[in-house]
Amino acid sequence: MNITELRTEPHLSASGINDYIDCSLLYKLSRIDKCIPEFTADSLAFGSIIHEVIAIYQNERKMGNSFTRDNMLNCFDYYWAAKAKGKDYIRYKGKSTYDSLLIQGKGLLSVYYDYIIQNTFKVVAVEEPFRFIIEGIDVPIIGVIDLIEEDESGTIVVSDTKTSKQSFNDDKIDKNFQLTLYYMALKANGYKNREILLKLDTLIKTKQPRFEPYYTTRTDDDVRRAARKIMSVWEEIQNNIFIPNDTSWKCGGCAYQTYCREAV
Repeated sequence: MNITELRTEPHLSASGINDYIDCSLLYKLSRIDKCIPEFTADSLAFGSIIHEVIAIYQNERKMGNSFTRDNMLNCFDYYWAAKAKGKDYIRYKGKSTYDSLLIQGKGLLSVYYDYIIQNTFKVVAVEEPFRFIIEGIDVPIIGVIDLIEEDESGTIVVSDTKTSKQSFNDDKIDKNFQLTLYYMALKANGYKNREILLKLDTLIKTKQPRFEPYYTTRTDDDVRRAARKIMSVWEEIQNNIFIPNDTSWKCGGCAYQTYCREAV
């Protein structure tokens, strides 16, 4: 099944669980009530196009096809224009504009290309959908893994790509919930006996763009802790506990502010 089909059934996901923890009312408005967002944040639109272009590149790499830097930058040109050019629903933050993000995107993809062109790992899957069940919860956990590779020793390398304004520290990488779910998904779907290495590919949106890969692993204790967190979130959703978090870092850029004010 593809991810669109998986989303038609009741489910939980890394982003949904994180939304609930950050602001449970946001979860309800966006994922249960399915309210139409008032706008799309520029960072969300920008990040989605970066992901799309990298997925195209990695698919070409998987098939053994040549895909140059110019191919990559031209792809970004095309998809960013289709997504954002002249679109009033995109809300730009601070000094960001369509043109400034066009330049920034090309800079980030250039440094990504410089790194990945040296990569000798074998591409196993790109944008791979997953579904698995945790005992005690009657809905599946679903999502999409950005990139699955295999290194020279046979280790499975699972990558998630992020754009960020700053570098990450080791503690944040080691506690990254999405990477934990990736690990759990692979262990539940054919990779139980394989060694798995997790990687966060980070495109840093500084004046001089940077690319920083971070490696981490997960233990059985990490998996048990994540499962308990998921079960707690699901129990509260089932009990209709939805409380606005007025101090959440997401408030300022939330696209559901009007709905929030009307709901409480």
